Amino acid sequence: MARTRRTAAALGAAAVLLCGCSSAVEVSVPGGAAGCGDPRWPATVGGQERRDTDPAGGAVAAWGDPAIVARCGVGALAPTETECIEVDGVGWIPSELTDGTRFTTFGTDPALEVLVPSAYDPAPLLLPAFDEVAQALPRNDLRCR
Repeated sequence: MARTRRTAAALGAAAVLLCGCSSAVEVSVPGGAAGCGDPRWPATVGGQERRDTDPAGGAVAAWGDPAIVARCGVGALAPTETECIEVDGVGWIPSELTDGTRFTTFGTDPALEVLVPSAYDPAPLLLPAFDEVAQALPRNDLRCR
């Protein structure tokens, strides 16, 4: 009986550890998510596998640990003096964060936001994974210069 309890306890601890590794990434769904349709998120980003999100939804996706997070439906950016990075015909505005970089599409409405933790630097190398989603968004009059 004691052996059965030890085995059950060990299996329970293993289940808790496994659940901790596969927990969903908490995200907020952008208000303009309906304008994104059904984004075709990549299966992997920078060699990282896709993860579940909480809440689950078509407008948000995550990959890896720490999580690379993409949110479709954020507000379109206004004209800016910040240098625009063009990758495969898609304009991106970078914003430095304390633990990585936020990239927001420029010239799309709604916009796509990609949050890249500094663990994945150089972060711009991950942007081509989002070409299909970004190129499917409606364009506005703004372009990288």
